[in-house]
Amino acid sequence: MIACEHLTKHFGQLLAIDDLSLNISGGICALVGPNGAGKSTLLKLLTGLLTPDRGEVRIDGLDVVKQPLACKRIIGVVPEDPGLFDSLTIKEHFELCGPIYGLDGKQTRDRMESLIGLLGLGPAIDVFLSQCSHGTRKKTALALALLHNPRFLFLDEPFEGIDPVSSKTIQDLLTVMSHRGATIFFVSHLLPVVSELATEIRMIRGGRIVWNSAAREDSRGLEELYFDLVERPAAEDLIWLGSSRS
Repeated sequence: MIACEHLTKHFGQLLAIDDLSLNISGGICALVGPNGAGKSTLLKLLTGLLTPDRGEVRIDGLDVVKQPLACKRIIGVVPEDPGLFDSLTIKEHFELCGPIYGLDGKQTRDRMESLIGLLGLGPAIDVFLSQCSHGTRKKTALALALLHNPRFLFLDEPFEGIDPVSSKTIQDLLTVMSHRGATIFFVSHLLPVVSELATEIRMIRGGRIVWNSAAREDSRGLEELYFDLVERPAAEDLIWLGSSRS
């Protein structure tokens, strides 16, 4: 279970997370909301990348702040900035991370080959990350987060910049992981993907959860709910835009 109670985080005068509490007992939970709502901040708090000003986070009963190493053994994280090394190749990233996770050389190679094959990273395996596309970097970060077979997986915009085939592959992979007992929490702006993939959805606005439900619990469409509860599209008509010049 992922659980946080009365979570609060300030950045100077900005209140990014406002007395937020949530519990995720399993499955695939999506967090959606507008830019600046606190999505990435919440993910960083849940994974120990940021320390809360108030409140606590527990993953499988472990306190993320007080027991960071124990938590890192059971979670995989793809944050907003994956933190990859531009001067290393994809293969070298695996060779670096395997021993950190306690994997021997054979385990690292076997899992690397499986993940690279699944995510279509083979052609770029010996390419420096500085020369890789955004999508390739994103898939590399995901592969590294999966290397140690985490029980809890946290992803920030995992489908951003990903080609359609890889996106479907990743969705299928996350579904299989969930069916096998992993708990997945991901942030996304892609409402169609969220609606298709998530078993639970949280909507956040101004650092607070404004909607919390099973994915298909409400009869209204996800987009309609989002516009009602979070943010409506701007309706102003820019009458000059598209007009023919005199």
